Amino acid sequence: MKVVVARHAGVCYGVERALKMAREAADVSGQVSTLGPLIHNPQAVAALTERGVAVAGSLDEIARGTVVIRSHGVDPAVITEAESRGLDVVDATCPFVRAAHTCAAELAAAGYAVVIVGESDHPEVEGILAHAGGEAVIVERASDLPARMSRRIGVVVQTTQQIATLREVVDELLPRVNEIRVCNTICSATAKRQTSAAELAGEVDVIVVVGGHNSGNTTRLAEICRARNLRTHHVETAEELRAEWFVGASVAGVTAGASTPDEQIQGVIAAIESIPADE
Repeated sequence: MKVVVARHAGVCYGVERALKMAREAADVSGQVSTLGPLIHNPQAVAALTERGVAVAGSLDEIARGTVVIRSHGVDPAVITEAESRGLDVVDATCPFVRAAHTCAAELAAAGYAVVIVGESDHPEVEGILAHAGGEAVIVERASDLPARMSRRIGVVVQTTQQIATLREVVDELLPRVNEIRVCNTICSATAKRQTSAAELAGEVDVIVVVGGHNSGNTTRLAEICRARNLRTHHVETAEELRAEWFVGASVAGVTAGASTPDEQIQGVIAAIESIPADE
């Protein structure tokens, strides 16, 4: 089976940075914990656990040592609380997520009613909400907007959302408000991965998206690919591949979410290449 890999795929700068910071902390500190999974990739998190980096659900589970703030960011009050408990804090918040935090805080401070485009239960969105002062409307799509809105709206977006979703929300708001300020905080790595995934999906017989099933950005890649190619499959590892997916195919595409390390991608590629192609 011939395999074509998307031009932009796999681990991004923010994830690579967070992994590096956690590993370095493990090398120099006796007890290291991440506050929640460092990234949304179970295999990468398991590898950190083997290096002695535990996953804590809350600060109450960390008695001492170092706490690593994951790439999704947190409420700033969490960092303050950790430091007050005598914990060493390593803040691995992605710089793009931090930019979203800054935008949310500035919009709220300027008196805008904040609208966050993203998933309400996602840790990144929870952090953005906290930086907006805890008051914001969170929507996943334009239809989620409430009937009554403030006349001055500030919009910030989860870094892994699709630009089309942001555009739809803004288009819905424009005729309903007097003033709108938009912070497009979708990160460049996300945009590049989404564009190249869509291009590849339309050029191959079948496409496999590699990354955590709990990863929002990987799930969106799969949605984008499926819109162009119904033979789209989302897997975490090569073990999930099924030979029947490739029946009648001669060229397979592979892309991967921003939280997917290269070794996982290569494992999937090798497994697909071993499948006989149908000429």
